[in-house]
Amino acid sequence: MKESIEGIERFVSPGKGRGLRVTKPFKVGELLFASLPYTYVLTASERGSNCEFCFTRKEGLAKCGKCKKALYCNVKCQKGDWAMHKLECGAMIAYGENWCPSESVRLVARIIAKQFLSVSLLLSIPPSLCLSDIDDVDIEKREMNEGDIASLHQFYSKNLDFPSKTAVLTLFSQVNCNGFTVEDEELSKMGSAVYPDVALVNHSCCPNVIVTYKGNVAEVRAVQDMTPGEEVFTSYIDLLYPTADRNERLRDAYYFTCDCKECKTKSKDKLKLKVRKRNKPPAPEEISSMMRYARNTIKEFPPPGELMEMCQLSLDKMGEVFEDSNVYMLHMMYQAMGVCLYMGDWDEAIRYGEKVLKPYSILYPPYSMNVASMYLKLGRLYLGLERKLSGIDALKKAMAIMEVAHGKDHQYLIELRKEIEMQK
Repeated sequence: MKESIEGIERFVSPGKGRGLRVTKPFKVGELLFASLPYTYVLTASERGSNCEFCFTRKEGLAKCGKCKKALYCNVKCQKGDWAMHKLECGAMIAYGENWCPSESVRLVARIIAKQFLSVSLLLSIPPSLCLSDIDDVDIEKREMNEGDIASLHQFYSKNLDFPSKTAVLTLFSQVNCNGFTVEDEELSKMGSAVYPDVALVNHSCCPNVIVTYKGNVAEVRAVQDMTPGEEVFTSYIDLLYPTADRNERLRDAYYFTCDCKECKTKSKDKLKLKVRKRNKPPAPEEISSMMRYARNTIKEFPPPGELMEMCQLSLDKMGEVFEDSNVYMLHMMYQAMGVCLYMGDWDEAIRYGEKVLKPYSILYPPYSMNVASMYLKLGRLYLGLERKLSGIDALKKAMAIMEVAHGKDHQYLIELRKEIEMQK
């Protein structure tokens, strides 16, 4: 962490290790701090629309003269990125379409290139994750780590001297545990990054801050009024799901369980798992069986054509027991909306989106970007189908959330105001 961030201090959080707390009041929407990434990569699919160096989204980007793959705003951005891009440029030319390291591999390569192997100073590591734990990870994760190491050597051996295998495994564990997904205003992935300062913020299912992005810079803003001495909490996971599911995801990805107020009281679980009213209520065994089916189904990711069929079949089956507002139904409707967008069926995308939006607004915390992104998607779909009033209304509701989550002067808000003004 920087030596000093005004209004923020580092401390030992009971049961959590290192953490951050505020030393002055912060109001909803106020910026606590911004953090430059230690290292970062642009997602390969975003090349062509975003600058490789600063992540700015614009037209007319200039290609790298060698690989022709990386694109930049200008010469300044290209020069700024060269120290990292040169690790990949030659390999991208040599391997062509077969150049396919994961983003974790790319991040680890860049960390090694920066010769910063004292990773305990770089990242916030959960107390339960240390070298002795690496041998105990499950077979799937161990195989994934071995695959990542092979990929690292395959694509970067000409430009890097590698530390020991143990050190590399530790780097992968810490990057996978502490890395951030950089997202745009619709929660589409732009890249991955390591933010040492933001990694000090601990998890809660009742977060008081949100992390959003301005280019590749992470910004931490208050979503609740905060008083001096209060610990800073963000959410590491999607908060839509019930307590058991959330903690399973936390254990799997971050090696801990949450003991926040919501996890202790499970106050929203009944609403999230709402069962359909019938003349004869479903038996507990029927509900449990459907829960197991739903949890297994949401882990599957078939191709788009098969995904739509799976969504429709699952919605029909689960709909016999679950209400439409049940989170497993919402998950399938959201997936179905995505397939409809992919296939250009805007009317069906709107139908699914409208079913999802109201429950989202109730089940997610205030100022959630999951809700804002749904308003954005629906607003733009409405406008595309010349439903102007509905479109403007949805975009304004998205803007109200984003002004808190991103700050009123963010480029996304400037663009959104222009988008609304053009409809008048």
